[in-house]
Amino acid sequence: MSLNHTHSGYSNFVLQTKFEDQYKSYLDLMQFCTVDNSLVGVPGSKIVIHTYKATDGTETLKMGEGNTKNIEVSMETSEKEIELLQNRFPWYDEELMNDPNIIKDGLNHMSVDMFNTANAKAMAEFQKATLEVKVGKFDFNAFVDGATMFNTENDKPNVFALCHKEDVASLRKNLKDDLKYVEAFVRQGYIGTVAGVNIYITKIATKGTIILATKKAVKYLNKKGTEIVQERTDENKRLNTMYSRKYGVFYFADEREAVKLTIDPELSANLLKEEKNTAK
Repeated sequence: MSLNHTHSGYSNFVLQTKFEDQYKSYLDLMQFCTVDNSLVGVPGSKIVIHTYKATDGTETLKMGEGNTKNIEVSMETSEKEIELLQNRFPWYDEELMNDPNIIKDGLNHMSVDMFNTANAKAMAEFQKATLEVKVGKFDFNAFVDGATMFNTENDKPNVFALCHKEDVASLRKNLKDDLKYVEAFVRQGYIGTVAGVNIYITKIATKGTIILATKKAVKYLNKKGTEIVQERTDENKRLNTMYSRKYGVFYFADEREAVKLTIDPELSANLLKEEKNTAK
């Protein structure tokens, strides 16, 4: 029996399946974005982005008075570059023979690293929300006030909330029985629903700020799915290299579809005083 073996690891098909499966173990922010798979171009190519916004126009009027301003929708045009996200993992045949878990562990970190990078880019776009509701605490009224910022008169949107894990304890305390657990929305990171808003936790959110949004807020232009390439880098030295790549671009598409809930210190202090006076 020949002892001259060539260890090339997994086939590309198995590698790609393993890579994609990694996404199912985490709160993938891609599910909260609108994905467009029609992107054409190469990394560095510029594409034109349209961002929509609307002005407020609601006024309190007396008899005989009329509105002095209109609700106006405007579109801003900007340019974004197609991005290439890539990482690599090299290993020698001897490393594989010494520890068979090298490929498994290296592949796992490749996928997690790619996932975290894409997630961070998506969250950065959600954080660009310009509509803001300042509240004293994250309670039922805060979510109601935030939800009213969306146009729900004719079409009820599927509003979700992204919050930092360190805000969860105060959320549960403030919401109490108002926080409902709806099985239809159960997925990684889901903690409950309040005022029709499904709440999800993620470590990459900003502590003290909750983002309410719909899938229309952030878009991801995708050129193709995750690409996995494995090559025999140096046959003489028995060096192998694996690459993972993803082409696309995230962008904040509609300012009308995202709202920030932020804690206002003054409002928070006033609420605390009211609660103390009520307790007396």
